[in-house]
Amino acid sequence: MSSSEPGRPSAQRLFAAVLPPDAAVAELRTALTPLHTLPGAPDLRWTGPEGWHFTLAFYGEVPEDATPELEARLERAARRTGPFALRVLGAGHFGGRALWAGAAGGLDTLRLLAGRAEAAARRAGLPMEEHRRYTPHLTLARSRGAADLRPFAAALAGFEGQRWEAAELTLVRSHLPVSGVPGERPRYTAVRAWPLGG
Repeated sequence: MSSSEPGRPSAQRLFAAVLPPDAAVAELRTALTPLHTLPGAPDLRWTGPEGWHFTLAFYGEVPEDATPELEARLERAARRTGPFALRVLGAGHFGGRALWAGAAGGLDTLRLLAGRAEAAARRAGLPMEEHRRYTPHLTLARSRGAADLRPFAAALAGFEGQRWEAAELTLVRSHLPVSGVPGERPRYTAVRAWPLGG
């Protein structure tokens, strides 16, 4: 429960995602090892492997009484979308703030699933930000200020992970770090998962 104001329903910080399998996580972890020795690496907040995911739609604080409707609609979205091939491929950055790994494979299906995950929230009555074109990415590190992330992206540019089958849509809860605790990172918990095409 994240809401502590009297009279307000409790809420959870939720998003929909495709989670990479353990083998994909292991090979990406190995590929990232040399990046930790690059100048500026200690100044970045690295996302731990347990936090790697391809976000489909971010819902923010969802009241607990709205969660069942969201879950029902996400289940329908998963059922209407078949499994698809995916792999982690290359890297890039959003300005000087975030370093990410990209994706290859069934990107049209991944984008379709992202659109359906967003539509599920709208139909469940959740307020959503203005729709933006979906850019599949897996966040690897963030910077507190503007940083030159180009050397990190260049070092990982040739990475091509093994192909795997994306077979589930997962609703994930984000637990934000406690303010003032040095080095603490967000924690993620899978709330529910639905088989694609099932």
